[in-house]
Amino acid sequence: MMYQYARHSRMHRPNARKGFALMDVLIGGVMLGIGLAVTLSIASRSITAQSNGEKQMTAAWLLDELLSMVLVEGPVEFSHVQATRGKFDPPFDSYEFDVNLEDLGIGQPFLVTATVRWAMGHSTRQVQAQTYIALRNDEPYEDRLPLEPIDRISRWYDDEE
Repeated sequence: MMYQYARHSRMHRPNARKGFALMDVLIGGVMLGIGLAVTLSIASRSITAQSNGEKQMTAAWLLDELLSMVLVEGPVEFSHVQATRGKFDPPFDSYEFDVNLEDLGIGQPFLVTATVRWAMGHSTRQVQAQTYIALRNDEPYEDRLPLEPIDRISRWYDDEE
């Protein structure tokens, strides 16, 4: 009888091993699925972060352009020549701007605050910069010559002769 028991248990071992292999495959499949889900989630977040970074970089560039235009035109003339709020021209028409020029008094520079906004899903993002810009001195450049001509050659080679 003991012989039959041993023979009987030997017959069931291969079936038990098949069940164990099936469990290995199921656990491996679940682990693979979790790994793929995590990888796709990270890839999706990185693409979103890259898109946000590109929009912030574009907004910062547009903000720099606004402040440069205030500097070129001068704070007094800027509001007469350029719009102080609105949308940018295409391809940047998804961005809005606002420029605030505050006169701080005679002899003082203007306080210039520039803001660029854009929509991100259901929210609005913005970048803002604030700086001081003095009045333009409209003196012509051709009058800005030295009072005496500069002789650079004799200045450098005087000691050798």
